[in-house]
Amino acid sequence: MSNTVFPWLQDSWLQLQQLRARLPHAILFYGPEGIGKTDFVESFAQSLLCENVQPDGHACGTCSSCGWFSQYNHPDYRRVRPEILDGEDAADDGEGEEKKTAKASKTPSKEIKIDQIRALSDFMNVSTHRSGMRVVVLYPAEALNTAAANSLLKTLEEPPPSTMFLLVSNRLDRLLPTILSRCRKFALALPSHDEGLAWLKQQNVKDADVWLSEQGGAPLAALNASQGDSRETMDEFLRSLSHPGIDVALKTAERLQKIPVVDLVGWQQRWLYDLFSLKSGGPIRYYPRYSKELGALSGRIDTATIASALKAANDRRAIADHPLSARLFIEEMLIEYSTLFV
Repeated sequence: MSNTVFPWLQDSWLQLQQLRARLPHAILFYGPEGIGKTDFVESFAQSLLCENVQPDGHACGTCSSCGWFSQYNHPDYRRVRPEILDGEDAADDGEGEEKKTAKASKTPSKEIKIDQIRALSDFMNVSTHRSGMRVVVLYPAEALNTAAANSLLKTLEEPPPSTMFLLVSNRLDRLLPTILSRCRKFALALPSHDEGLAWLKQQNVKDADVWLSEQGGAPLAALNASQGDSRETMDEFLRSLSHPGIDVALKTAERLQKIPVVDLVGWQQRWLYDLFSLKSGGPIRYYPRYSKELGALSGRIDTATIASALKAANDRRAIADHPLSARLFIEEMLIEYSTLFV
């Protein structure tokens, strides 16, 4: 694991160093998804455990502590996240084939469960290595289920000595207010469009401007999307939004029922946001390639109706992870959308 602080977060890194003199017991880093928050926080965690911290606050990368950290086996470091993310690093974490196979036999959870929080007790009750600090990184914090969140809250209310909690969140509105009140909040922001665009071009991303716009200005999300195969699917879905109707809704739901529902809801949310912005005299943020289609639709709908549709889309996003029937979910979403223009 290397020190990864992306160019647009360098100023934030310098601001963070000012907290080192009097560190709180818990910091909650928050900001848009896809800007490098997790890399930023893990770099900070490594630096807190480093035996030879550099003048700029970065870990040295060469001491024993950094060596353990890079292998994910530092005795004073724990990373808590949903099972679905743990699969990415199974090999790095030294798991045997038997354990990986057992995990693969069931669907990995998207939640952080209470057992994962309880497991920290043993970790926190053991003396730290070389009488130093112990660090817990938890992300995304909104993945905590209710029981896990309440269990974490008890720990934050009575923090163990020499223990630092670093939480990462994409959505503060999904966290318990009591957890928010127990953490020092630290905001991480999107880069400017030009800064994000320059970085994507350095990564040789074709149509970087398009990808960056579609991901709301988040460079890492744009890079990830550009390397996937979602372009054709997204365009098919956006074309269906361009021509709202019952028949279009039914046919689209049938063709795209294998696509993750969360992706479709996200694409529709952004489409509605662009409609709302256009109707309010603002710019098209996400889909400038569809300016003609959005312009035509904006003339068929009023601002209040779009605002209501946006709220409904946000509510739908909250349940999109577990639809009983993907096809019926998509049908209902698109039929409801088509009625906006009747």
